[in-house]
Amino acid sequence: MNKMGSIINFTFKNKVRTKSFMITTLILVLLLSIGMNIPYLIKVFNGEDGAKDAKQIGVVAEQGFRPAELLLAYTPPADTDAQVVFTAYPSADDAALKQGLEDEKIEGYLTFASEAGEGVPPVTYHSKDGDISDKVQSYLQTALQQVNTGLIVGDKLTESQVAAIFAPVSIGTEQLNADAAASGSEEGDAKPAINYVVVYVLLMLFFMSVMMTGNMIAAEITSEKSSRIMEILITSASPLTQMFGKVIGIFLVGLLQIAIISASIAVNLMLPHNSGILADFDLDLGQLNASILVYGLILYILGYFLYALMYAAVGSIVSRTEDLGQAIMPVMMLGFVSFYIPLFSISNADTMLVKVASYVPFTSSLSLLLRIGVGQVATWEILVSLAILLVTTFIFGWLAAKIYRTGVLMYGKRPSIKEIRKAMKAYKI
Repeated sequence: MNKMGSIINFTFKNKVRTKSFMITTLILVLLLSIGMNIPYLIKVFNGEDGAKDAKQIGVVAEQGFRPAELLLAYTPPADTDAQVVFTAYPSADDAALKQGLEDEKIEGYLTFASEAGEGVPPVTYHSKDGDISDKVQSYLQTALQQVNTGLIVGDKLTESQVAAIFAPVSIGTEQLNADAAASGSEEGDAKPAINYVVVYVLLMLFFMSVMMTGNMIAAEITSEKSSRIMEILITSASPLTQMFGKVIGIFLVGLLQIAIISASIAVNLMLPHNSGILADFDLDLGQLNASILVYGLILYILGYFLYALMYAAVGSIVSRTEDLGQAIMPVMMLGFVSFYIPLFSISNADTMLVKVASYVPFTSSLSLLLRIGVGQVATWEILVSLAILLVTTFIFGWLAAKIYRTGVLMYGKRPSIKEIRKAMKAYKI
C-alpha cells in the first residue's frame, strides 16, 4: 500500500509540474475567461466603459407647453436599455444649450411645431451631424407615444395607468411532452434553462478530462516501456501497483484541472460587469437540480476509470511512442461516440438512442448524465445503469491488470490478440 501511495504521489506531482498540463490548463482558463467577458470587451473597444452615462437631450419649448411638460416628467421602465435625461430650455439660442452642444455634453435637442389638434405636434430632433442612434430614437418614440396618449385621454387616466398601457407583456415558454400531457403528469414541464447550461458544461469538462488524462496514462506507460525504465520499475513495485497507482494519480490530476476551470468560471461570474450575466440569460441557480452534480461526480469517476484502464492496457502493449496514436484510436473513437450522442441530443434527451446509450457502459456515463439533467428518467433506471457501469469497470479492471502485467515486458512489434491471450494464461491474478 505504501508503494502505491508513493506511485500516486509521484505521478500526481510529476504530471502537475509538466509544461503540457500547465499550458493546456492556462489556455482553457483564458479561453473561458475571454468567452465570458466578450460582451464587456466589446463595450470597452467601442468606447463604452460600462458606466452607462445618461444621454442629455434638450427640450426647447415655452413654459407651460403641455407636451413638453409631460415629456420632461416621463419615467421609462426599469429594463430600458437607453438612458436619456430631458432638460428644458426656453429657446434654441439659449447659451447653456449651445455650450452643452459645443462640449458634447448634450446629444441634441427637440423642438415642437405649432400646436394643432389633439396629441403631440410634429417633433424635430436637432444634432450636430443630423443623425440619431437607434436606441435613442426608440426611447424618444416610446416617450412621445406615452405623452401623446396622456394628451388625448387627459385626466381620464392616471400617469401609472398610462405607463401600464405601454408596459411590455412578458411571455413565458414551456415544452410540451406528449406522454406527460396524456397522463396529466407534471414531469412533462420544461426543465429550467440553468440545467441545460450545467449539463452542457459538465459534458464538455468530463469529455476533455477523460480524453486528456487517458492519453497521459497511455503515453507515460509507453514512454517508460520504450526507454526500458519499466524493467527497473518492476523490480521495485509490482505491475498492478504501478498501473493502479498511475491511474489514480492521473485521476487526481483530472480532478485538479476540473476544479481550476470551475473556479475560473465562478471568478468570472463574480466580476462586477458580469454580475447580471445569469439574469440576462434568465438563469436562476435556485432552479438547479442538485442531483445533476451528485450523479455527475459518480458518473465521472466510473467513466474515468473505465476509459483509463483501457488506455493503460493499450499503452502497455505498445513498445514505441510512434505507434501509440494508432493503438489508442479505437478507445478514442468510443470516447467520441460517448460524447457526441448526448451533445447532439441535448435538445431532446428522451430519444430511444439516448435511452439505449445510457445502458451501454462505454456511453452511459455521459448519456445518463444528460437524461438526469434535462430528460425523464426513473430512479430504477439510474440504479440499473450505474450497476452495469460499475460491474463493467471491475471486469475491465481485472482484464487490464492481466494485459498490463504481460504487456509491459513484451517488446518488438505490437502483439496480436492471440499472442496476448497466450501470454495472459501464464499469469494468474
